[in-house]
Amino acid sequence: MVDIAHQAAITEPASAKDAAAARARVPLTAIDPGQWGALAQRAVEPNGYYLPGWELAVSATARGRTDASALPAFDGSSTRLIGLMPATSLWRAWKIPLPALVSAHPYGTLCSPLIDRDAPIEAATRLLQQARAAGARALVLNDVALDGAAMTALNQVLNRDGLKPRVLSSYIRASLDATQDGDGLLREALGARKLKELRRQRHRLEENGPVAFEVARERGEIGPALETFLQLEASGWKGKRGTALIQHEGDATFIRRAVAALAETAQVEIITLRAGTTPVAAGIVLRHQDRAFFFKLGIDQRFAKYSPGVQLTLDLTRHLCADPAIASADSTASADHPMINPIWRGRFAIGDVLVPLRRNDPVVALIHGALAAHGAAYAAARRAVRLLRK
Repeated sequence: MVDIAHQAAITEPASAKDAAAARARVPLTAIDPGQWGALAQRAVEPNGYYLPGWELAVSATARGRTDASALPAFDGSSTRLIGLMPATSLWRAWKIPLPALVSAHPYGTLCSPLIDRDAPIEAATRLLQQARAAGARALVLNDVALDGAAMTALNQVLNRDGLKPRVLSSYIRASLDATQDGDGLLREALGARKLKELRRQRHRLEENGPVAFEVARERGEIGPALETFLQLEASGWKGKRGTALIQHEGDATFIRRAVAALAETAQVEIITLRAGTTPVAAGIVLRHQDRAFFFKLGIDQRFAKYSPGVQLTLDLTRHLCADPAIASADSTASADHPMINPIWRGRFAIGDVLVPLRRNDPVVALIHGALAAHGAAYAAARRAVRLLRK
């Protein structure tokens, strides 16, 4: 597919600059998977959605997210990968023909770039240099952890260079402190009365057979568990809206490929709650360094009155808190999510950030205005859709 915005807004007539731009922004598939995986292990901040097995699968087939490119940053020897930002043009992201690059969206709602913890300032500096060499006048960092270590490194470099990033939007989402005792955490979060009600619902669920929490990790068991999740997700409201993963061939291919790849490196689990032989809820959990990422949840609506999604999340909470390798979990949920927020009481800020690449650049003001107009139009469209569904 021809990247119109890259041709119209970022590149210049064939020249040495074109060759430099081609080296600065490369196809995602051009990044050596071994180097990428090694960088992920050294990353200053975990991001399960930018692991190579996940993001390469997204870019290969996922609906509206294919053919991502990358800004790679190498150290002074040009042999060690120390930074990576999967990216796309502003045109491909939102049909805005201005010279900016945008975080490639990896399906999960976290796009913090991978920055080497052994050289965070050098990595951040070189990522910004790569963006300039690619012809971009700004970066749009979507869904980044605003107070995370990756954004901290970028901010240090921007402040040093006299550049001021702008937070375009932000929200607070739920996280789990998995260093605590799981049962104690749940008692503090939910209170005795709510837990008693959930135990009553679980006893009612047991009337359909013994309730069991299962965790699939190995490739031989994770494939069937994933298919169970896909069927449950499609049986609910996502299936009615046509947004379940299995309802789009590209999305189904992506998730099967991604889960298989991450199973090889023990970086994914499929969790399932069963009543007897019947699966009533299932979810996908990614793992990167000491953090887990709760990607998606599917439930059997026939058992909705027993809160199967909540029951599964309670078991997941205990499971993660009992795992010494996991210190925290990102819900990757929306703001004020009604199910996860009361259970996982930790909070952190996620936002979209506009990063100028040159001082006093009038083009950045144009990009900012175009993004604001796009955001307003998108919000109006969502309000209209909600009204139509009432």
